[in-house]
Amino acid sequence: MFAPGLPYYFAMSSMTSGKAVKTFPKYRPPPRLLQHMINLGLPPSEGTILSPSSLKYQQVLKIESEDGQSSKEVTVCSTSIGLLRMEKNWDVKDDNDRLDLWVPGQTDPYAISMVKSYRAYFVLNALFALADRAVITIRFYFANVFVIFLQYIEDEWPLLVDCIEKGIIPDVEDLGHLRAPLEKHFSPNPLRAAELREIGPPGIQGWAVRVWPDLKKFIGITGGPAAASVPKVTHVLGPSVRTEALGYATSECAIAITYHKGNPNTDFKVVFVDGVIEFLDVHSDEPSERVLSAWELITGGHYEPVLTTRNGLWRYRIGDVVAVKGFDPNDGLPIINYLHRRDGSLELAFGTTCTESQLTDAIVSAANRWIGQITDFTIVGDERDIPITYGYLVEISGEIGNDARMAPQQTFEDLMAANPEYRLAFWQCRSRKPTIRLVEKGTFSEFRRQRNDKNISVIQVKVPVVLSDPTFKEWLLKRVIMEL
Repeated sequence: MFAPGLPYYFAMSSMTSGKAVKTFPKYRPPPRLLQHMINLGLPPSEGTILSPSSLKYQQVLKIESEDGQSSKEVTVCSTSIGLLRMEKNWDVKDDNDRLDLWVPGQTDPYAISMVKSYRAYFVLNALFALADRAVITIRFYFANVFVIFLQYIEDEWPLLVDCIEKGIIPDVEDLGHLRAPLEKHFSPNPLRAAELREIGPPGIQGWAVRVWPDLKKFIGITGGPAAASVPKVTHVLGPSVRTEALGYATSECAIAITYHKGNPNTDFKVVFVDGVIEFLDVHSDEPSERVLSAWELITGGHYEPVLTTRNGLWRYRIGDVVAVKGFDPNDGLPIINYLHRRDGSLELAFGTTCTESQLTDAIVSAANRWIGQITDFTIVGDERDIPITYGYLVEISGEIGNDARMAPQQTFEDLMAANPEYRLAFWQCRSRKPTIRLVEKGTFSEFRRQRNDKNISVIQVKVPVVLSDPTFKEWLLKRVIMEL
């Protein structure tokens, strides 16, 4: 009833949680909503935008009609890819016919979105972005993916600048039929190469503004796991570049848009465009059937969004927890902040209920004071002693702090102050102080590459705050180089 006809694509969800991937049919919205910001694969920009996009998909399903006379091919992919294909009407069957395309206002030609190699994807996006001086907006799905992008620029700096000078597409992986259309779009630019050599690779504060003098805005998720990379991002961007979040959405439904009258990095305004958003009070003793409408929420309350979508989901629980910061004075819609996941996986694994946000805040605080600049981190169960505890696996860029061994104690104190259940568990000997181990440089980039090889979108690969996958846990532990 809510979703007549056949879907435009199947969206993939739970791609980094270690659980089985779920798929949801997604339908083309009504024409009046197709250009709403929640349905745009690329954000609007006043000028050139650096926003790497991928059109990688898992498979194409062929759906036959009951009479056997007609069929439709439906792509299985991430939501970001599905939205971009739907916005541009880019069906998979015509992908090769668009290889010469270069959408005006973007740094990356269409052919780069077809690159499957993780390293080649980043190197080529860096090449075309560095060659274009006119970038006004940078947009990455997660801020820490932008940090990986910067790392590739730093590692490949001489190669990138030489290629810009000579107009050469570098020999990265086997580009096959994609090389010719890329070469068609790339010309020698010795003046730009000389300018870049004078600036040097990423490192100084405000590097991005020196490379792209017109840069005004960075768009990307800076909360959750990405929070650890925020100091690096803001250092590279400099104080003149404003930052804002993409909005708050899941693969199942867009929930809220960025609220620019508040903090554009953390404040979101609930909208009823992709579906009806209802809520469960996470602190209530009432049964979960007691669903609240937006006007029943109170400022300061903690709630789990419940989704009824245009695509056929009915009161679907997503397991997130949000806090209500207030209400928009113009229309009364809630202004929310994302807090953490609600599921009990942390409690089952560690005997306490520290939230993702508490665990993230603790390591970010310790890193800023003692360790150095974090590139990425995750948490595994540290079972080397009893009782089990949180085992942080951290990658840093640059030099380690002189007093880095103070970090575990501060992390412990922050968790004790933030969570009464953790405090009680510690005094009852059901938990112990967290541990922090450093992994070698490039570990989490390689983690993302391996996840990308499993048909996850390059731009949406994220590192979970708490890692439950035993295979990846074992792999990460082999890359530990130091314990603090």
